[in-house]
Amino acid sequence: MLSPIEFFVTVVLVSALSGILGALTGLGGATFLVPIYTLYLNVPIAYASGASLISTIATSSGAASAYIRDRITNVKIGMGLEIATTTGSIAGALTVAYIYAHHLEFIVYIVFGIVLLSQVYVQLAKSKFELPKPIKPDWTTRVFELYGKYYDTVLKQEVEYHGVRWWLGEIIMFFAGFISGLLGIGSGALKVLGMDWAMNLPMKVSTTTSNFMIGVTAATGSSIYWILGYIQPFLAAGTALGVLIGAFIGTKILLRVTNKTIRYIFTVILVFLGIQMILRGLGYGL
Repeated sequence: MLSPIEFFVTVVLVSALSGILGALTGLGGATFLVPIYTLYLNVPIAYASGASLISTIATSSGAASAYIRDRITNVKIGMGLEIATTTGSIAGALTVAYIYAHHLEFIVYIVFGIVLLSQVYVQLAKSKFELPKPIKPDWTTRVFELYGKYYDTVLKQEVEYHGVRWWLGEIIMFFAGFISGLLGIGSGALKVLGMDWAMNLPMKVSTTTSNFMIGVTAATGSSIYWILGYIQPFLAAGTALGVLIGAFIGTKILLRVTNKTIRYIFTVILVFLGIQMILRGLGYGL
């Protein structure tokens, strides 16, 4: 049995590691925190989800500011997609009370796991490309100005890009926001998939813009979690501190690795999360 101080230190260390992974992949630390808290620290899943949402805000605040300064994040695209994610987050957070009351979590876990695993092939097929294959701009590219550029320090060149299929990105973002509010995670995986796969943006732009977006999405969902009593201040404080430290470390690492490396890491995490979600839905402990 850990003392309160030992428990707090453990929470900070675990959160710092999660923050590094979250900033590096654009997933947010919450994705890793919920299973660790519930499996190894015996934290009820409702409080783990509440603290995870707070940590997502911290991750976004720490990582997003650095990425915006480095001009990798596309703020305009991120803000446009936030309309869908925040709407979905409100719907998901309101649904969570019904889900807990009727014990239907297993359906969401299984569907989410299948969705994640189904994207592994897409990631592996694209992993041989450092930058996305050129696709002709469509009408959404012009109307919503889905383009930008950044300097890639690894490739030592300025990368110009443009996005496509804004409407498909919005649909995926609504689903991502819904899952975020429902499970208490940042849903960075779905956000990255929406921008990388659906909108054909470079992986670094997708992960950094996802980091920028998950904080706004989580802030929306956490306000409803707070009203429902699912946020425990002691746990949330340690989590936010650790994740913030980890997020700053993660941003330093990101600038020194290639898009391919990030994609491989992202694929491994997709497999891990997909299996984890399905096992949880089937009642096998995770």
